[in-house]
Amino acid sequence: MAGVYVVVEHDQGQLAPSAGEALTAARRLSDHLNEPVIAVVIGEATTEFVSLCEEHGIPKAVSVLDPQIVDYGPELWGQAMAELFSLTEARVVMATGTDRGNEILAQASARAQIPFVANCINAEFSGAWELTRMQWGGSLLEDVTLDTSSLFISYAHHSVEAEPLAAASATQIESIEMNLDPVLCRSLVQDRVTLSEGTTLSTAAVVVSGGRGVGSAEGFASLEALAGLLSGKVGCSRAVTNNGWRSHADQVGQTGTRIAPDIYIACGISGAIQHWVGAMASKNILAINTDPEANMVTKAGYAVIADLHEVVPAIIAEIERRRGNSTST
Repeated sequence: MAGVYVVVEHDQGQLAPSAGEALTAARRLSDHLNEPVIAVVIGEATTEFVSLCEEHGIPKAVSVLDPQIVDYGPELWGQAMAELFSLTEARVVMATGTDRGNEILAQASARAQIPFVANCINAEFSGAWELTRMQWGGSLLEDVTLDTSSLFISYAHHSVEAEPLAAASATQIESIEMNLDPVLCRSLVQDRVTLSEGTTLSTAAVVVSGGRGVGSAEGFASLEALAGLLSGKVGCSRAVTNNGWRSHADQVGQTGTRIAPDIYIACGISGAIQHWVGAMASKNILAINTDPEANMVTKAGYAVIADLHEVVPAIIAEIERRRGNSTST
């Protein structure tokens, strides 16, 4: 069946935060092409997967099964999508442009010998494909024209906001059994170690970050306190990790973690392009900086031009006052 086939990313059955983005982007492309959306899950279709499809009004979904699909493997999953493309004569195969989403489609497109355009923010077809994609972490937009009917596309992560439909509808699940080459299991995940639990920097609704202006590792104590009050996470700029004040795991940026919180509080961060790439998907940005011309200040929706060591404690005190648990005398 021709249509827009969208890979719904998951990890051992747990849907990725980007899953809703993928279905929303697929629906928009489906409306443009006037072809149905078919959601694809590699492995068993869980209740969570079916519910998500129903929330997005996806009429049909495919569960790709093989006894060897017991965990994630780029070659195995890529071959599964390539074979699904061949079986269904799909018009488009797409995913969200996460590391895993891009890896799956790169493997699949190479095996199916179909062009793949990664990290798109727009895709249209009128005799030929006209696409706009992000390059250099979003600092450059590239227009692409491809004279082909079928295509593999990933949408840039956080470029589309998940938009479930107001009324859910039933989703029909079709299972497709495959017999994949066992050699593809050479890149299958064999073991797992839990590095973090609960909310992470990439999924937090509130992120409080510090830059060189924090001054020292000890200076992050007030940022930790503020993040704790707001149930958020603490991030930092590359300059901070270079100085050894925080772990690289806390770095926001092109070479760190890309975030999309409801609010990003950037304290003493100049806002170099590499950092901005990691933070630009934030829904709201509050910059606290002594330099009114700092790049982060000019890009922020809200700014406080003052010393962060005075502003952050003042915010903490006001939050505690409003919550009625101030410890000040």
